[in-house]
Amino acid sequence: MDPSAVAVLDPPVEGATARPKVKAPFERTPEEKVNWKASIPFLLVHVLAVVGTLWFGVTAKSLALFLAMVWVRMFFITGGYHRYFAHRTYKTNRAWQLVLAMGGATSAQKGPLWWAGHHRNHHRYSDTELDIHSPLRGFWWSHVGWILCDRYDEIPHDRIRDFAKFPELRFVEKWNGLFPWLLGTACTLVAGWSGLFFSFMLGTVVLWHSTFLVNSLAHVSGRRRFVTDDTSRNNLFISLLTLGEGWHNNHHHYQAAARNGFFWWEIDVTWYILKAMSWVGLVKDLKVPTKEILEADRIKDGNFDVGMFKYHWARAQAEVAHARVDDRIEVACADAHDPAVVARRDALELALETEKVAIDERLQDAVASAEALAGVARRGPRQLTVHGS
Repeated sequence: MDPSAVAVLDPPVEGATARPKVKAPFERTPEEKVNWKASIPFLLVHVLAVVGTLWFGVTAKSLALFLAMVWVRMFFITGGYHRYFAHRTYKTNRAWQLVLAMGGATSAQKGPLWWAGHHRNHHRYSDTELDIHSPLRGFWWSHVGWILCDRYDEIPHDRIRDFAKFPELRFVEKWNGLFPWLLGTACTLVAGWSGLFFSFMLGTVVLWHSTFLVNSLAHVSGRRRFVTDDTSRNNLFISLLTLGEGWHNNHHHYQAAARNGFFWWEIDVTWYILKAMSWVGLVKDLKVPTKEILEADRIKDGNFDVGMFKYHWARAQAEVAHARVDDRIEVACADAHDPAVVARRDALELALETEKVAIDERLQDAVASAEALAGVARRGPRQLTVHGS
């Protein structure tokens, strides 16, 4: 896909000339605006969680329940929604498949078909303009904004047909909003109002934002071990929060693995649980990366990091697009002898030069990556010659 800016014409205004308006790469469409009215319940849970916890306090029982609400449901998202429904990294029986679906639904992140279907699209188009939550659209957008707009409410049925054939999963999907209510009621019965506001509501908020960090922070902060077409990173902090999902560059390198922490020192609690479950027969055929996969496309071996090259190039294109704002066009067409216009032009030219410096820095990064690619290409024939001699 060509990430260059696209120019369109504004509709003419009475007494004015139609002006070109530049659309930057990854600029959100009108359909991707946050629906604040529909987002009120989501925002209200945040407020009630904090106010209710301050009002009713924290008890020993509600604290234990809070930890369970975060970590148990985290596994249903990581081991169920993600590694099973989205990527099919292992097999299980139909009964446990239903348990995974219902457990994931209690997290208030919609149903398994919606979640896994959209996640498959994310991997298919990762960090392109078709990626529904790329950080190139903005950190806030990738973290939570895409969920709060109306465009992605529907289930992408074409991406999740393998699981949509099960009537019990379609039932969970249809009634996914019921499961958090049932769990919230159970928490209230177990630990009172503190159980509702602290254990359930605040636990849900922590669960939400921990998992959302995989879409946002894990694409902008951390280290890259493997060359991928996206900006995925490995991040220990996110891995600890999400039971192993923070090894995101590993995951994008080999999505079929039930184990995201590829090496023994990479903590992956979800993998430990799945492995233990395989010992008692609940799951089977856990997929793991082979030695060849672990050694392939290592950045340290001189492979060209195409994902970061595309990232810097798209950012540079966006800077160029935003530099061509309408008021600069107006100044160019205005009366150059008007002192006010001249002063405004000078100020805008200074701002433009400042932006050019930032663009140059991004382009230098892109050029450095391109030079690295050329170096790899030059080494290849030499190595073939040496081995063939």
